[in-house]
Parts: sequence; structure tokens; C-alpha cells
Amino acid sequence: MTADSPRATPGPPASAAASVLPASAVPPAVPVPPAVPVPPAPWSDGRGVPAVTELRLSAFRSHRGAVFPVGPVTLFAGAAGSGKSSVLEAYEALARLGGGAGLGEVFRDPAGCVPERAEPDAQGRRGFRIGCTVEGPAGRVRLDLAVQAEPELRVVGERLTCDGQTLLTTALRDPGRSTVQAAWYTAGAAPVTKAPLPDDVLGTALLPLRVAGKTAGQLRVLAAAEQVVLALRSVFACDPQPSGMREPVAVGDARLRRGCDNLAEVLWRTHRQCAKRHARLAATVRSGCPGPVEALTVEELADGRVRALVGRGGPWATPVERLGDGELRYLALALVLLTGPGVLAVDPAAEVPAALQALTVLADGFDRCLDGRQTRELVALAASVCAEGHMRLVGTVTDTSAAYARGVDGVAVVDLGRD
Repeated sequence: MTADSPRATPGPPASAAASVLPASAVPPAVPVPPAVPVPPAPWSDGRGVPAVTELRLSAFRSHRGAVFPVGPVTLFAGAAGSGKSSVLEAYEALARLGGGAGLGEVFRDPAGCVPERAEPDAQGRRGFRIGCTVEGPAGRVRLDLAVQAEPELRVVGERLTCDGQTLLTTALRDPGRSTVQAAWYTAGAAPVTKAPLPDDVLGTALLPLRVAGKTAGQLRVLAAAEQVVLALRSVFACDPQPSGMREPVAVGDARLRRGCDNLAEVLWRTHRQCAKRHARLAATVRSGCPGPVEALTVEELADGRVRALVGRGGPWATPVERLGDGELRYLALALVLLTGPGVLAVDPAAEVPAALQALTVLADGFDRCLDGRQTRELVALAASVCAEGHMRLVGTVTDTSAAYARGVDGVAVVDLGRD
């Protein structure tokens, strides 16, 4: 496994039988570290927007001990079966857990997430381990999660650390109860606080509701947990489906959905409300689609629905339903990159100013159906938009498209499945 900058780094090997985090890897209580100063209030000191900077697939599907740096634009390349999609699947799973979703909602086929040939332990248990690092005002925060997939789906261990200091640990102490034993740093009259937490959700996401924030230690725990949750919640998984984008649509909340099937509705909104952004979108379409492109317009039909049109100059226009799959995907991905949380169907943290949040777009098959020119235009657009600091892109591409991307400043290509 190799990578252009940033470099993919293998972690310590995991044995085939140890796909569930062993109890010894999760300490029964948080060790008492030296006293630390009260951290600054989250998001207020100008030390950067919280962002995921590393993914760890310690034991997940075909990956073992894998560590992947994540930058403003990170594209995973490799042959079929090299695990590109699994990386994005793990990222999206962490994002949904950070937003409060339960394990059953996130992992519909948990057994399929267990590494291949992983043997059950003496109790018949098998599982998987994933994690991430989030950098931001609170420091360098690591989240590591161990999930039991069989015989039943549950969290069996979770650890939250900040700049090397352990702030939260959870461990399954009684398999007969649907809880894990949690311990988080307090640094007050008692060095740690212990309490049970549900075994089907991410404990880190619950900490803002459980920690009082009265001591220096509690404030540090809150800052780290909120930083992780903020970064994970700010994710939009996108996979435009041309088959669903050709029909006229009714006007509703005008937020672009994952499959972009309501493309015409969103273009109707941007055409009316975001003239400058809409003009930039039209210019991008002009660069990536054949034939003259003078404008993107939206037509309101007699039944109240709307459909999008590509203006060709004068009275000539092409309805988007006549565009090819590649043109439709190109148009949809350009729209995603040029909009933000207010236009995309994502639920950002309302309590944090938008200027202090970075939206991450996950695009599996980023270059699917695109020709070389369209891929180059979209990669260049992504690099330009993400350089501004408020959007990030993590996607998968073919080796051919990876060759285009390697020469673009600000874009990192991670090659999987290579010696």
C-alpha cells in the first residue's frame, strides 16, 4: 500500500482471531494524569476549524491495521476489491454515530464488516474496530471504537484521547446488560466519574449531555467530545444517480438529497437566491459539457413541478433529462462543491457559527461515468473550493483519474492494493 502525500501508514498488525477489541485494551478506569489548565472555550481561539485528519481501520472488512491521513481533498484509488469503498463506508459510519444514530441504523450488515477469516473468540464473539483523529481548537483528539458484530451488535469498547491524554474509556463488563461501563476524566474531588452508558450508541456523542463542565478536567472532556461530534456531523455523503435526476420534481425544502434526484428543485432555488454561485455553476458546466452552454435555467410546469434546462443560446435549450449520465453526474457534483450546508441535506451544528465548520463531502465513485475532461475540471474545482477551508472532499476514483489528480496542488491520492 502506497500513497502520494499524505502517506497511508499501516498500523500494528491485528491477528485473525482478534477482531473485537480485547478487554485488556480498554482500561477499567481512566488513569489520573497531571493537572491541566482550563482549555479555551471551543471554537473561539482561532486555532482552526475542526476536521477529521486521519481514519483508522484497525480491523474492518478487508483492512487490518490501516491508517489513512485525510486532507482537504483526498482521493482513494486502486483496483476493484482493494477496499476503496470500505474506507468511505467507515467514515460515513463514524459520521452517523457522531450524529447520534444507533448501531443498528448504521451497520445493517454488521457481520459483513468483520475482517475476512476472523475467528470467533472463546465466547463466540466477532467484531471490528474503526477510529479517527479530529484536529481543531481542543487539540489532536483521537476516537477509537470496538464493535461486537456477533452474536449481537453492541459497542464493547470506546476510547477518547486528546494530545495523548485519556479522557473517556468504556468497556463491556456484564454481557447480560445492554450497557457499557464508562469512565471519564473529572480532575475534581474525584479524579474520574463512572457511569453506565448504552451499548448501542457512541458514548462520545452523549458526553455533552452527561458532563457538568464544572472542573478543568470536565471542560477538557467537553471540548474534545464536542470537537469530534462537530467534525463528524458535518458530513454529506453524495452519490448522484442519473436515473432519478431526469424527471421534473415538485418544489419542497430545496435541499439536495444524497442521490441528487431533486436536482431541478435545487437549481430552481440557487437560480433565484444565489445569483453569483449559480453563475459560477453555469461556468463550470460550460467547461465540462459539450456544446455551447450559455446558462442554467429552470422551467416551472403547469402542474407545479420544475425541470432544469441547459441554455444553448437564443431560444435553444436542452432539458437535463436529455443529458447523458456523465453530464448529469458532472452537473450534480459541481453543484455539491459550489453549495453548502444550507443547500445540501445535512444537519450541521446550529450552535456553532457556519464560519467555524467545515463540511466534508464523501463521494464514492467520484469519477463514475465521467470522461477525462470532466474529471480534470471537477478535481480542479474541488481543489479550489476546498482550499478556502470550509469544505473538504473524500472520494474514490479509478487509477486513470488518479493520474489526473496527482498533479493538482492540494489534492492527495492514496493508492490501495499496491506493493
